[in-house]
Amino acid sequence: MAGYVVEPQRRLAVRDRYDVIVVGGGIAGVAAAVAAAREGAKTCLIEKEYALGGLATLGNIIVYLPLCDGMGHKVSAGLAESLLKLSVRDGSQDSTSGGRDIPDCWKHAAPIEQRAAQRYITGFNPATYALAMEHLALKQHIELLYDTRFCGVHKRGDRIDAVIIEDKGGRSALSCKAVIDASGDADVCMAAGETLAHCDVNVPCGWFYATDGKKNVELVPHSQDFDFMARSLPKGTSRGFALRDSRDASQMHITSNQEMQKRIGQMRTQRNDPQIHMLRPPAIASFRMTRRLVGEIELHEKDDRTFFHDTVGMIGHWRRSGPVYCIPLRALTGVKTANLMAVGRCMSSAHDAWDITRVIPACAVTGEAAGAAAAMLIRTGGKALRRLDVPALQHLLKRRRVILDPRLMANRAAQ
Repeated sequence: MAGYVVEPQRRLAVRDRYDVIVVGGGIAGVAAAVAAAREGAKTCLIEKEYALGGLATLGNIIVYLPLCDGMGHKVSAGLAESLLKLSVRDGSQDSTSGGRDIPDCWKHAAPIEQRAAQRYITGFNPATYALAMEHLALKQHIELLYDTRFCGVHKRGDRIDAVIIEDKGGRSALSCKAVIDASGDADVCMAAGETLAHCDVNVPCGWFYATDGKKNVELVPHSQDFDFMARSLPKGTSRGFALRDSRDASQMHITSNQEMQKRIGQMRTQRNDPQIHMLRPPAIASFRMTRRLVGEIELHEKDDRTFFHDTVGMIGHWRRSGPVYCIPLRALTGVKTANLMAVGRCMSSAHDAWDITRVIPACAVTGEAAGAAAAMLIRTGGKALRRLDVPALQHLLKRRRVILDPRLMANRAAQ
């Protein structure tokens, strides 16, 4: 047999037509879809699993990281704050191992000294949060397509006019006017021919629930050390994982499963309890960073407290207090594709800032900005996302309670 096969050319039925298609139903994808739909765009959200939330829910990463700068100032609001509050609305976090409520000083007006001492953070029940996000999406009349694989795009010139999918019914196309890549792995950007940056130093990891002989349940955040800059492997680590193909992704997940099983054995020995068992492992591979867009501008760690002229959102640094980062529209928009945006860990962040922008608050902030921008592009008949009327987009986001406040930049000059 030859080293290749020729797939017959075929016509794909255009199954439906949408204004905005969002690929990936993690936090970034949910925020993007909700933001687009509430501005009147007919929106479809494509998700290959059977639940929303991505690593936050299916990966048991149940910590909604800070919406503040660690100095007492809230820097992320809008949908980022709404989704944080939604995560604990049913109160089930109190009975979930690892769950915790929003600090009181952030629930009510409190002196800045109190807020500086406790970050705006919470923990949640991953199962009920996934259902709550599903309810939110349906309430916004978003069409959810579960068990649906993104396969490619059809472009006319520099625009995507259809997204190609495959599901139980076979292969088909969905017509669209704008696409938001919330895949976590820049799948749409790759298919559209955008320039990408890659990370091949992911290490095995996985947060899992376990139970013991007394039927106690705990969340075990199992991980190895890793390079925050996404450039090198930790000392003593033999190999890192990328996302080259399904074989590499599968090996990452398999190795992580083996490491978690070893951890269970260690826990049994350390606690002298042979009845410790894994209760709920992560349902998806726990990649931190894989592929991302290289946009017109890349966000760098040195951009701390730099207010860009096209700022569409703000985030803090989840690992330490002080820094504030503005998200420029140019870091979300495709370069070769006029109607494509990348959000969450797919956005254009340099290696030294990738770890800052891959987490839940940044996903929600960038998702909302992209959804609003896509809806505006369609409503105004614009030709390219990167040429949108930025002041008008900023005005729209501010009306939605997104924080775009140059005063938080501590007098750093605007770019």
